[in-house]
Amino acid sequence: MPIKRTRFAPSPTGLMHVGNAFAALQCQHWALSNDAELLLRIEDIDFTRCRPEYTQTIIEDLQWLGITWHGKIRQQSQHLTCYQQALSKLQQLELIYPCFCTRSQIQQEIKSMASAPHSDDMHDPYPGICRNIPIIKRQQRMQHEAFAWRLDVKKACQTLHQSIYWLDEQGNQYHVQAETLGDIVVARKDIAISYHLAVIVDDALQGISHIIRGEDLRSSTPIHRLLQTLLGLPAPTYQHHRLMMDSHGNRLAKRNQSTTLKSLREAGMSPQILRNFLMSKDATWPFAYDSSASAIVQQLGRRT
Repeated sequence: MPIKRTRFAPSPTGLMHVGNAFAALQCQHWALSNDAELLLRIEDIDFTRCRPEYTQTIIEDLQWLGITWHGKIRQQSQHLTCYQQALSKLQQLELIYPCFCTRSQIQQEIKSMASAPHSDDMHDPYPGICRNIPIIKRQQRMQHEAFAWRLDVKKACQTLHQSIYWLDEQGNQYHVQAETLGDIVVARKDIAISYHLAVIVDDALQGISHIIRGEDLRSSTPIHRLLQTLLGLPAPTYQHHRLMMDSHGNRLAKRNQSTTLKSLREAGMSPQILRNFLMSKDATWPFAYDSSASAIVQQLGRRT
């Protein structure tokens, strides 16, 4: 019987918060329930935001929380050649094109399209500004302008001549609708690769059979299935779990300054109490963003 294997894959762009802990516990719970291996991957290709000190703190937080993993930790920053090979294959298939647009140019174009006739029929979040630039002009601009690589999604789907779909654990089938994806970036201007391309290469190389991740990443799943199919990579089974919310219904996130595990550790939080709370049915995080770690430790302790 094939080995079942999943992964927890945080990005070291800041300290782990309670929402990240919830996601890690969901991965561990699935692995333990299915006699599967849990791997740890550090997704640190974005050198403009990732920091080594955050990587070390993530490892310490997970160990404190009681998360164990199988084998060696994979750090994306040490495997850039793998992702470049995948990008080269897409280039050979003539399915990607250079995009010279800035964000403001894209937003301006979308705004002008919104007032155009039939604008309600336009689903592409990228308006295709650079899609049909003649090859000679592309090559000239590439000599002196920064550019990203975009996947021509419509052309890619036409090339495949097959229906693309993904499955969840219950066997439900979800078909990929090309018109809803837009021409996604597969290599960014600043870091020469994108999350979408790196993650599907890693999942294949690590033999990931099941991907357990939050509902916030559900919209990425059709993109990943398309890239997997184009590159001849295996299709994992996907499960999208609920997100940890605050009492106002907002998901916990770094940008909202959610409570960090480091602050709870240093305030004397019991990892078992935190685990029990996060894994309780329909739990929400009841503390305000400005609540002190020591106050949270005291209140959670009284709840048990």
